[in-house]
Amino acid sequence: MANSKLIVIEGAQGAGKTTITDYLRHTLKYTNLYRLCGTSDSSPTGLKKATDMYNNLLDYITSMENESINLLFDRTFFSEENYSRLGFKEYSFSESYNKLLERFSKLDFDIYYITVYLRNTLLYEDRILRKDKAVPEYAKFKVDSSINQQKVYLEMAEEIKEKYSNIKCMELSTDEDFELTKQKLKDFIGF
Repeated sequence: MANSKLIVIEGAQGAGKTTITDYLRHTLKYTNLYRLCGTSDSSPTGLKKATDMYNNLLDYITSMENESINLLFDRTFFSEENYSRLGFKEYSFSESYNKLLERFSKLDFDIYYITVYLRNTLLYEDRILRKDKAVPEYAKFKVDSSINQQKVYLEMAEEIKEKYSNIKCMELSTDEDFELTKQKLKDFIGF
């Protein structure tokens, strides 16, 4: 029986994943935070690399079951599927994604899947272009891209809700007052 939480935060670039994961990491006791970037190989050979990487990740997560440690992820294989659906990859990740999601749903954790998004998509421009945001050269942000990513992430969240009742799903708008956002997270996760 699960004695730990597994929390995955997904969302478009600029939606607020870093803010949310930092808050949860420092608020929820015994929580390890992992920030993943996926695979850079978008060619067909990248499919095997991505599939292997995320299967290895699930092996690691499985090894952490019932260790009384919460695991918090800023992106996982859900991002790979999002980018594949949007055509950023030369391959379809869907077959691998569905198998990974099935494995994910069977992990012995209390599982939370949180999609962060902006109701007011005009805010993406402010967030993406802010001066204090560290942006590596290879990951220049574009507002239209974030809006498209958000649409697909929200669709994916609905699919997960329909198929996996044991995965607790939440769509969390981050354009509200942060105190309200924190309270919503506390109520949803139960801490």
